[in-house]
Amino acid sequence: MDEMTLAVVGIDFPNEDKARSNRRFEWLASVIGDPVTLQPEPRNRHDPNAIAVFSARGVQGGYLSAERAPLVGARIRRGEEVQAVFQGLDKAVAYIRVRFGGGAPTLPVSKPAPTGRGDGNDDFYPDAEGPDWGA
Repeated sequence: MDEMTLAVVGIDFPNEDKARSNRRFEWLASVIGDPVTLQPEPRNRHDPNAIAVFSARGVQGGYLSAERAPLVGARIRRGEEVQAVFQGLDKAVAYIRVRFGGGAPTLPVSKPAPTGRGDGNDDFYPDAEGPDWGA
């Protein structure tokens, strides 16, 4: 079982749904700990490794960063169980906490939990880069 914090990018782009839903607004309306869904997009015209991230309400909130998506996608394709929750928002990036191998992700307690509102007072720091994830 592994847990990690991952960046969700592209939160300032509108979605291509009929309502042109707003990704940033969706994250602002989310509560820390809300479940999120990861959906690989192998037919994405920009990146076949793309993994879309959807809020608890089923609204797309962006994509995993291009650096992490191939590794996360490989684990999903191998059939590893994955669960994710909203962790916070900081400027142009949302963060999710992901757990592989069963069970719900736990939010880090070593630092104060982010407010999730992107107000600059979140005291949020993602996990340290590591060799297992291509850093």
